[in-house]
Amino acid sequence: MPHFTSDPMTLAVVAFLSYLLGSVPFGLVITRALGLGDLRQIGSGNIGATNVLRTGNKGAAFATLILDAAKGGVAVLIARAVAGPDAAQVAALAAFLGHLFPLFLNFKGGKGVATFLGTLLALSWPVGLAVCASWLVAALIFRISSLAALIAAASSTFWMIGFGEGRMLLLGMVLTLLVFYRHAANIARLKAGTEPKIGKKQA
Repeated sequence: MPHFTSDPMTLAVVAFLSYLLGSVPFGLVITRALGLGDLRQIGSGNIGATNVLRTGNKGAAFATLILDAAKGGVAVLIARAVAGPDAAQVAALAAFLGHLFPLFLNFKGGKGVATFLGTLLALSWPVGLAVCASWLVAALIFRISSLAALIAAASSTFWMIGFGEGRMLLLGMVLTLLVFYRHAANIARLKAGTEPKIGKKQA
């Protein structure tokens, strides 16, 4: 857990602005701009990159992935530069919550995988890269995006310990629990053997 040295007002402003940044639904913005329809009416209805991929536009899916990761990472980097490491962790959590429960979409957002990875990369790039690698390996083996996300999220705690980032442990566990919470329906489908594989359109 970080040492909180910034004044409460600064942390409150950081949290508010980071939440607003996290609330920007880039997947929805991109698909609408490209005339791909309302992402909430496509596939799973999720606003993240995996569902954007179901439109068949790989470029749009990649752009969504990068921008959803960037909004978490940018929030962390700016908060750290302006107020310090404690504010960076507050920004990470706030931006993540913004993606999951966005103000602009009546608090119905995405599942947070890209934003989760972006925040970790900004907080500690070795941990972030290790978690990204965990996702990639799991995705290549199982070909199921949600399962890869759950494995990567669960691995984050072990990577934080391995890289000596104990100050991130509490935040990492909270983010991981939120990832699992938002993947409740995916977990049910995984148990039932009906979760679609990467690249397969979901009915």
